[in-house]
Amino acid sequence: MPSSTASTLAVSEPGSARLQTSLPGNRIGHLWNSRGAPSYHGDAYFGHQAAAVMMQVPSPDLPVGMDSIHAAMSRRGGATRSFRSEQGPYAHLWELVGYLPRQKTTVDLLVGKFLEQLNPVFDSVHEETFAITYEKFWSAQSGFFDLDAIDTRWLALLFIILAFGELLDCPQPCSTERQRECEESSQHFYWAARKAIVVAPTFSGESSDLVRAGILTSRYLIGLRRIPESWLTESFAVRMAQAQGMHIDGENWKLPRKVLETRRRIWSNLYILDRTTSLALGRPYTINDKHCIAAKITNIWVDSMTPEQAASARPQFIDQPTPSIYYLYQQELSSILGHISDECFNLVPTTSYSTYDRVLHFDQVLLDWSSALPAYFSLEHTDRSMDDTHAYLPWHRLWLHSAYHFARVTLHRTYVLLPSITDRYSYSREACISSACADLKTKLARRNPTMAERLKFNVAAHSLFNSALVLGVIAVREPYTQRTEEILEDLQAFCEKQHADRWVNEFELAEIRVVELCIASVRKTRQETRVESAPQGQSDATMAPFQDSSNFQESASNNVLPEDGREVSMHMSSNDNVLRQGDDWLNMWLGPTRAFPEPSDFQTWEELVEDLETRR
Repeated sequence: MPSSTASTLAVSEPGSARLQTSLPGNRIGHLWNSRGAPSYHGDAYFGHQAAAVMMQVPSPDLPVGMDSIHAAMSRRGGATRSFRSEQGPYAHLWELVGYLPRQKTTVDLLVGKFLEQLNPVFDSVHEETFAITYEKFWSAQSGFFDLDAIDTRWLALLFIILAFGELLDCPQPCSTERQRECEESSQHFYWAARKAIVVAPTFSGESSDLVRAGILTSRYLIGLRRIPESWLTESFAVRMAQAQGMHIDGENWKLPRKVLETRRRIWSNLYILDRTTSLALGRPYTINDKHCIAAKITNIWVDSMTPEQAASARPQFIDQPTPSIYYLYQQELSSILGHISDECFNLVPTTSYSTYDRVLHFDQVLLDWSSALPAYFSLEHTDRSMDDTHAYLPWHRLWLHSAYHFARVTLHRTYVLLPSITDRYSYSREACISSACADLKTKLARRNPTMAERLKFNVAAHSLFNSALVLGVIAVREPYTQRTEEILEDLQAFCEKQHADRWVNEFELAEIRVVELCIASVRKTRQETRVESAPQGQSDATMAPFQDSSNFQESASNNVLPEDGREVSMHMSSNDNVLRQGDDWLNMWLGPTRAFPEPSDFQTWEELVEDLETRR
């Protein structure tokens, strides 16, 4: 079919005459305005636009919104349904609009709290643009909403902002009834956002608002410890972003500077969520680097600039931070997480022993990343002098530190379970203890937070269970050392702190229950050892020489002293058999990706801890 600046395509509709549709001119390689939003155009994607290129005809623009649905019904000869019909396409919009509060002042209050208390750190919306759409949305109401004019993509964003706003509006402290009311209202808006996100592509296509809504929804779920659900919502948001070409750095599209920097930040948010959540769950990530052109993050903040000012603005030096600098370092770390997932936790049947050199290599990569952090993000001897003037810095620092400790613990935690007569995995044990303790210290230091602080803290809390649990597992493996006693004290304090927090939900309680299981196992073992040693006159004082010995637990289990050569030889032979079976044992409990069981699967954790006790 020959191409031209304006072509005619014959479309056959059942029960109607052939419809002649005039198409616009072809612009290969540009962003097309499809269904009200730009989408990626290229021969690697076999959608309606790429198919048009293959047929050498211009790419069509799909019709927008409800008008097209009614037009299709008319062409089929059917009567147009009433917009109030429960079976008509408007029913979904009526349902979504019905989730809004009756009074605009209520919405104003909740939106204002989010924009003031969370958005400067979350970087979720551009306030000026959001305010324009917000006023346009409410001014369209005259007796009843003009449903044809409603953008369900933006409505999804509004609902998830209201979900956060409801929590922010809850006074601290509050009664149990008031807390339950706030949580239920927040969940009400969350479910409205989820419905709008699902419905929006059908009615309106993709947009950056829909991607922002997906990011905020994922953060909301992370804050509630519903990590598997977050993995699903962020994957959906990634697809919406890819449909708009955000996986291709905007320089290749010759986009204006302000649009370019905004899209880079949105894509970086998705990249961070995708890598961290996938590694935490032991599931595949969505974004493949081979299919992307990485966003070139720069230390510049364009939101307060005009398009002309942004076009000529130059990035700041590293020692002059802007909110964008966080994305630079977090994107680097997220890329490392992807390599760790590919090399150390893939499904290729390799043994843990053969991959340990790669583990040590990636540990060095993480250490190099941490050493390159600027002083205001540094893990040690942190420069906090700019915290008062840059309110986002403490939180961005917290998120970077949390992600770093999560990465190290996840990388090494498998090897604290593996036996070794030469203690070759001692480095992994020390790395896990170091990062897990640093992460746990941050959690224990937070007392009586405001709701805004709680929310900003929790969106980076995907590593909380990881850190607390790995300390519990290490304690189960080494119940007799003095350091284990100190670990138990901190874990017990952590559990008590969580139990005293009325905002802890059932998902967090499930995590605490697993940590308490580890604590109880160690306490029981230590108590049984003291009882068994009592007839020989062995007291706590006489046990002191063994408290820092890694061989004490094996000696106690065999009821012999280490200097007995014959018995030690038998013990080494037994350990060699365990070494040969180590990978099979880990695969049985953790699977090939070596991910810990879900905390809600308490029975599996009971069996795992019991097995760990027998393998000391």
